[in-house]
Amino acid sequence: MTLMDRTQAERHVHTAQASHLLRVSGLKVVFATGGGTVHAVNDVSFSLGVGESLGIVGESGSGKSVTMQAIMGLLRKPIGRVEAGEARYQGADLLTMPEESARALRGSEIAMIIQNPMSSLNPVLTIGRQLTESLEEHRGLSRKVADTNSAEFLELAGIARPRERMLTYPHQFSGGQLQRIGIAMALSCDPKILIADEPTTALDVTIRAQIVELVASLQKRLGMAIIWISHDLALVAGLVDRIAVMYGGSIVEEASVRQIFQEPRHPYTRGLLRSIPSVAAARGRLVPIPGSPPNLMEQPDRCVFAPRCARARDRCRTEKPRQERVAEKHRLACFEWRSIPKTEPLPASETRAPTVRREISGTILSVTNLKVHFPILRGVLRRQVGAVRAVDGVSFDVIPGETLALVGESGCGKSTVARTIVGLNQPTGGKVEIEGVDYAKVSASRQTDRRRAVQIIFQDPFGSLNPRLTIGRIVSEGLRAQRMGNRRDHDRRVSELLALVGLGDAMRHRYPHELSGGQRQRVGIARALAPSPRLIVADEPISALDVSIQAQVINLLADLKSELGLTYLFIGHDLSMVRHFSDRVAVMYLGRIVEMGPAEDVFTRMLHPYTAALVSAIPAHDPDQAGRQRIILEGTVPDPSNPPPGCPFHTRCRHATDLCRTDTPPLERFDAGSVDGPGHEVACHHAVRIESAREIEK
Repeated sequence: MTLMDRTQAERHVHTAQASHLLRVSGLKVVFATGGGTVHAVNDVSFSLGVGESLGIVGESGSGKSVTMQAIMGLLRKPIGRVEAGEARYQGADLLTMPEESARALRGSEIAMIIQNPMSSLNPVLTIGRQLTESLEEHRGLSRKVADTNSAEFLELAGIARPRERMLTYPHQFSGGQLQRIGIAMALSCDPKILIADEPTTALDVTIRAQIVELVASLQKRLGMAIIWISHDLALVAGLVDRIAVMYGGSIVEEASVRQIFQEPRHPYTRGLLRSIPSVAAARGRLVPIPGSPPNLMEQPDRCVFAPRCARARDRCRTEKPRQERVAEKHRLACFEWRSIPKTEPLPASETRAPTVRREISGTILSVTNLKVHFPILRGVLRRQVGAVRAVDGVSFDVIPGETLALVGESGCGKSTVARTIVGLNQPTGGKVEIEGVDYAKVSASRQTDRRRAVQIIFQDPFGSLNPRLTIGRIVSEGLRAQRMGNRRDHDRRVSELLALVGLGDAMRHRYPHELSGGQRQRVGIARALAPSPRLIVADEPISALDVSIQAQVINLLADLKSELGLTYLFIGHDLSMVRHFSDRVAVMYLGRIVEMGPAEDVFTRMLHPYTAALVSAIPAHDPDQAGRQRIILEGTVPDPSNPPPGCPFHTRCRHATDLCRTDTPPLERFDAGSVDGPGHEVACHHAVRIESAREIEK
């Protein structure tokens, strides 16, 4: 009998003996800091049944991860400590048991998948050694038997050639593969409870779909219970049985998935649902949650959501609501929930008309056969032995006033295109023309014109701001560098820009570390607007933000586009947001554009198999659609230093033929488009056949 067979047999015995594996009651966790006490978790209670799946969702700082760290005994003491409560696992309190007993449970009975797979793996040990050490420690297996079981779990997690890959190191794997190894490591001792702490946050949409499908299938196969932590309600819709919504360190609503999505009763839950754009919904303004997350240094003796709640009353500001039952298996902590109709529809977003593409003399941006290759240097003399073809023949144009989105998996070349347009990379071939000027061929003195015409918003709202400068100095930095006006002009411009992006003028004297993530991104936007550019390159400007803050930033960008006549090149991997915000979409794969056209066409009438896989991987925003068929891409993106011949996607395409393996398809119009709009272009030998097959399937 293998380890997996034996532990499954043990589990069946346990299932017959108990109905709940874990019961948490009145948990309170505080952190002692130089500025005061942070009340990170305040009176959290929930239970987890055998084989059940529970999703815990909420914005960053709501206490989701800290709750799990307390249960696992991973709080950093004495800074973090449990102030009250209990967490009973099979009758034993995890919070008070001796460290030796808790260590025996961690990994064997209760396992955890960490958000960043690289940080959870030792870079100097082989994958095999890291897998076998837990089996030897918790199960007492010999090295030989542990090797066999480790290979079995690697194969279960979808790692090809497991015996061979056990001899390799973490840096030799992609992010998706590392997360699969983390899952295999968590499952190696066949735990009864698996805690997944946002394991898909740093992954591409296609890899994220693979991981979600993998965990869901493993839960059914192994019968384990799962606690899935996420900030994305849509992601957990088809994965869990129940959802607990956390805000400000407390659970404000807990119910089944269907009740949360169809009958949300807490204003915060409804705000989260309104903030999520749907691919199927009409384009328009999103409805973000106003304000910012609470200050957890304040005593939690009132409703922490009251400052952001339109239904708050005096009682909400002076008294903390307790959870009460509002329906079968539906609990809620809100004084005013009875005033919210059970079937009240969520407010619809204001419809926003797409940009009308007209015949315009010239374009604001024209990219022609752009190539950006990075040399591979080796040896003492640093001789070039090859090149990474990050961008390998990209062409597109952007007209004034529109938003073109570049989408694709990590490594496809999106950000390299963006950095080349703003002059941070030099093209290897082709050209980039901004308002008819190829700045690669002009003198250094004329590069100032480029910097005034094109600005960039970076992905990381904190890393892109100088921590030693005040906000006012950061925003005016570009004005001084380009000698635009005097000090008085700079001060006046900073005030205008801070007001324009929704920040008060008093913010100019603060530093980046004193701002929230959304506020820092607004500062980045203000800095980009300082020289009055005509084109803004937004390089994944919302990927590091919570969904409600994302909605605020997207609405701000839309407003600025309308007020200032801006043009955007928007780069993103959140396809729901891309569909909502963009006029046209270009899909990139391995340094090339494989499909491009109006956003409505690209998302509803996918012509390229890769685009179809990307769209199918978008999380459903309705639990009834969560079980829809997804196209799971096998394998990873090929090495850009040694791309495959023919169609770059043929190694992962289920429609590939011999023609695809030898001939590279050009990007060609599939249809002519409307009189005042662009056509739909695709680089696929079999686009017509695939389109016909899709119509038959419908």
